[in-house]
Amino acid sequence: DLFGSVEPLLPSLREDGVAVWVLGAGPYPPGVVALQELLDAASEELQPEDVWEPEDMNDTCLYIFTSGTTGLPKAARVSHLKSVMCLSFYELVGASSRDVVYLALPLYHMAGSLLGVVGCLGIGATCVLKEKFSASQFWDDCRSEGVTVFQYIGELCRYLVNQPQRPGERQHGLRLAVGSGLRPDVWRSFQQRFGPVRIVETYGMSEGNVTLFNYTG
Repeated sequence: DLFGSVEPLLPSLREDGVAVWVLGAGPYPPGVVALQELLDAASEELQPEDVWEPEDMNDTCLYIFTSGTTGLPKAARVSHLKSVMCLSFYELVGASSRDVVYLALPLYHMAGSLLGVVGCLGIGATCVLKEKFSASQFWDDCRSEGVTVFQYIGELCRYLVNQPQRPGERQHGLRLAVGSGLRPDVWRSFQQRFGPVRIVETYGMSEGNVTLFNYTG
């Protein structure tokens, strides 16, 4: 869906030696790799470890786009080691394989992809992916999907608190909300209105090497 935005840049990307992969059948211009054809032709047998195992866990695994807090969004290098460490994120905040995690964050950001999706893989939890966050649909989604854990950024909780009150707002199975940037006043309002949901506030940076957890609330 986003290839049209990249297509005008193809000549300069080729000059810089940047490969462009697209998930879709195509057709695409020369030099663009259509991943769907390769996936369809790929064997289901796992290759030997020396083919896919990184030579150095500190080598680049992927690039994550930061939020742009200090300027325009920019790509931050994420190592294989840091990606593997994200497997333990939900375990650190008290979730388990029995949980159903609601995720409506963008997957090009570290919170959505590595902490969210990879974190669910790490504990074997069910991940409910929402294409776009909707404050008006949130509690209905939680009830219909059996959601027990919600990963937020601070503004998402504010959107929920600012919604008009509706019947059944406390009739849900949500027990844990985890994320970053929740203001104290919104924190209090969220719990007063929606029930005794445990909140674990965390803070880290895509390109940083320290993460903080507020376990005490």
